[in-house]
Amino acid sequence: MEQKDIDRIIEMAWEDRTPFEAILFQFGFSEAAVIELMRKHLKRSSFNLWRKRVNSGISQKHLMKRNPEISRFKCSLQKSISMNKISKR
Repeated sequence: MEQKDIDRIIEMAWEDRTPFEAILFQFGFSEAAVIELMRKHLKRSSFNLWRKRVNSGISQKHLMKRNPEISRFKCSLQKSISMNKISKR
């Protein structure tokens, strides 16, 4: 796996509103695989802070904990990208 992919997975894992299912969909990494990757690539204290936040009520990393009104992986206002050009609305 390339470093840019690892960096993107870590970035997505840090984002509270990005569910593990989105990481699974994009990269094929299950929650357990993401945890293992985070454990391997983060400092121990950073990993502990991340796990504490993910397991708290603040994080929405699990679709079951999420507000049922949120049913997408991206903002509805986000522009769609096709063929490396941002398409107009």
